[in-house]
Amino acid sequence: MATFLKAKSEKGRTRVKKTGGKFVYFFGSGKAEGKAEMKPLLGGKGANLAEMTNLGIPVPPGFTITTEVCNLYYQNAKKWPAGLEQQILDNLAKLEKSMGAKFGSKENPLLVSVRSGAAVSMPGMMDTVLNLGLNSEVVQGIIIKTENERFAWDSYRRFIQMFGDVVMNVDHDEFEHILETKKKQVGAKADMDLSAADLKEIVRQYKKIYKDKTGEEFPQDPIEQLFKAINAVFGSWNNPRALKYRELNNIKGLMGTAVTAQAMVFGNMGETSGTGVCFSRDPSTGEKVFYGEYLINAQGEDVVAGIRTPKPLNILKKEMPRIYGELVAIKDRLEKHYRDMQDMEFTIQEGKLYFLQTRSGKRTAAAAVRIACEFVREKMITEAQAVMRVQPKQLDQLLHPNFDPKVKKKKIAKGLPASPGAASGEVVFTAEHAEELAKKGTKVILVREETSPEDIAGMNAAQGILTARGGMTSHAAVVARGMGKCCVAGVSELDINYDKKIFKVEGVEVKEGDWISMDGSLGEVYLGQVKTVEPELSSDFDRLMKWADKYRKIKVRTNADTPNDAQVARKFGAEGIGLCRTEHMFFEADRIIAMREMILAENTAEREKALLKLLPIQRKDFEGIFSAMNDLPVTVRLLDPPLHEFLPHEEASQQEMAQVMGVSIDKIKHKVHILSEFNPMLGHRGCRLGITFPEIYEMQVRAIIEAAINMKRKGIKVLPEIMIPLVGTLKEFTFLKDKSLKVIEKVFSEKNDKVQFMIGTMIEVPRAALTADKIAEAAEFFSYGTNDLTQMTYGFSRDDAATFLESYLSLEILDKDPFQSIDTEGVGSLMRMGIEKGRKVRPGLKVGICGEQGGDPDSVNFCVAVGMNYVSCSPYRVPIARLAAAQAELKLAKK
Repeated sequence: MATFLKAKSEKGRTRVKKTGGKFVYFFGSGKAEGKAEMKPLLGGKGANLAEMTNLGIPVPPGFTITTEVCNLYYQNAKKWPAGLEQQILDNLAKLEKSMGAKFGSKENPLLVSVRSGAAVSMPGMMDTVLNLGLNSEVVQGIIIKTENERFAWDSYRRFIQMFGDVVMNVDHDEFEHILETKKKQVGAKADMDLSAADLKEIVRQYKKIYKDKTGEEFPQDPIEQLFKAINAVFGSWNNPRALKYRELNNIKGLMGTAVTAQAMVFGNMGETSGTGVCFSRDPSTGEKVFYGEYLINAQGEDVVAGIRTPKPLNILKKEMPRIYGELVAIKDRLEKHYRDMQDMEFTIQEGKLYFLQTRSGKRTAAAAVRIACEFVREKMITEAQAVMRVQPKQLDQLLHPNFDPKVKKKKIAKGLPASPGAASGEVVFTAEHAEELAKKGTKVILVREETSPEDIAGMNAAQGILTARGGMTSHAAVVARGMGKCCVAGVSELDINYDKKIFKVEGVEVKEGDWISMDGSLGEVYLGQVKTVEPELSSDFDRLMKWADKYRKIKVRTNADTPNDAQVARKFGAEGIGLCRTEHMFFEADRIIAMREMILAENTAEREKALLKLLPIQRKDFEGIFSAMNDLPVTVRLLDPPLHEFLPHEEASQQEMAQVMGVSIDKIKHKVHILSEFNPMLGHRGCRLGITFPEIYEMQVRAIIEAAINMKRKGIKVLPEIMIPLVGTLKEFTFLKDKSLKVIEKVFSEKNDKVQFMIGTMIEVPRAALTADKIAEAAEFFSYGTNDLTQMTYGFSRDDAATFLESYLSLEILDKDPFQSIDTEGVGSLMRMGIEKGRKVRPGLKVGICGEQGGDPDSVNFCVAVGMNYVSCSPYRVPIARLAAAQAELKLAKK
């Protein structure tokens, strides 16, 4: 990192040549150069501080360095653009004039905070330095001016710790160890119990550890402090936690972080001072209640870092009624102005209230839905705006099970209900271990004294987070709510021993690897694994979905292989089945034997004999699915996987199969050997199976049509769509379609009855997309199988790509995993081409998607844009796709 000293210093630096331009924007004295709409340039924090200033809300003055500078800083080997230093000094002079104080002055000192702020909120992911401008002389001036020696030394020790940690990378724990040792030495329970003399001694020890770890004295020049802090904030844009947060939340295309330097106001000046965080509505439930926490005689870091467990705001109403009244009035004003739930930070300095930040608050899915609906009822936003307010992926939180209230649970602890939901998992004590186990498929609960931004990856990997310290607005709570993770915070009785990897609470000892469960809505922790039940959705959820359906044009189907899956999906609003995978039906115990008999058959007659056993089973399965989807279309994919997948490959399992079926193990081994392939995903599967063993598809087509007629006779309206997989040529398709039609006509004749049906194909081989106009001559519908289409387009093996895809994503060779979200540039071009070619030949061609991407919001956007008729996804993702489809239409209309 380049070191920048004050302008008068003889130490120069290489400047990047860039023509002038405005890099710094001032706000203060009721007037600001920026406004809320300038978030891309000033970041969320800078833009909102400017907006609040213009609204006349009490905001300490300051200035914001633009995100453009951060971008230039990285483009030019971490060097400042020409003119930036002078603009900073000019705006610092404005700040001094506004405050009537002097930066670096012993007699009348001005201190500042230096904070980050990107255009998209990233709470806790980047760096902040408070109390900047203190040195050995200024601290004496603060003592004389405030007549509060304890406050001065407390501010100085906080500054050294923050500067050392954030700017110079001195481990935070080095300072914490000194602080905790001093507290034990003097018998202080909390930081605020330390005397001025204690804090002065801590400052001395902090300076020593700073020098030991950095090799230099703690800087005494305030300008040097400021420039180094600015660089540290720019540097934090690409720290591991910020990178991980942007990856997890798919945040792309930003220039960087802005840097805001703002006059300090102090919540740690005694009993008439304090600091807090508040929300205009409950971010967990969405209830219209003023929600938040505060601490007396503290600075903001104490609240958000969970260093002390704060008090709820309703106590402030009793302790400082006038301040509470001002807080409520400004909260209401900001919510009405921004027309969204606000997350605000405030400081009270000796009885005067200041606002340090406002932003749209992070919220749970339940809260997002409720707030959107209530804002419509309150006539603050329209229904269309409400639909745009909820992130589709957030809905996932609402659609999964909760703990069964009838099950007895052994409660071992009670904390704060920091983020709702139910979670069970094995206890782990480090973020790294959580990541490691989660990659192996183990469910874990991360247990910490308090979390820090460095824990972001482990928090994402865990099912839930449990902390001993911190409140409802602590780092753990805010991040967990944003991720949709269950969190119980502030369990003060939790005695954690990281060395022994255990925690004790209420006489119970829990070791790493033991199972615990948590209810984030109640703030309760239970021993062991607790049974779950299906969720109950609110009337607001139904209301939002109805609004979404009003704007949505594309249909949303589901991928379902059982009547239960179909019923669940229908409850969530599915408008048919886009993919029923027949192979999944064969793996159950009563069917796998008949399936294996068919595979072991030496000739067609033996195969048909085995298939006759499977026919009534398949027919019954289809009857159940058709019944569940009464009056809705059902697309049934004929057998797709290679036959070897139905045979055991381990010798013990082969021996067991031989005994059950009364054949020699050698026969089974021989068949496994014959069916084995070097690349089975490109081998003997899909339509290739149907062509070489047509009796398999003939049995399945018969089962589908017989089931449809049987259900028709029971008053069920059936709309079967028969889908032939892995087609690459027209002749493959027509060969199998002709055989299917013969079977269908035969069934119609036997039953003396008919049903409507369609025969189409999956477009999953690139050649099929390239020759879609030919295939559409015979196919009545296309369904894109994006999993196979993606692997064949990229030449990636879906099963093996995980070994290198992570590197591709971290190195930004790929923007996103193409198996999770459609690659619109490559795979998407083939899809677009296939649709256009197919509809030239068959204008009314029905087109859908049935790969995993059908429930991915970005992929749904693409499907809407290219004019598909439907998307199909897993049952629990149906509401996500419905909302994403509505948002896609609203975005198109806006364009």
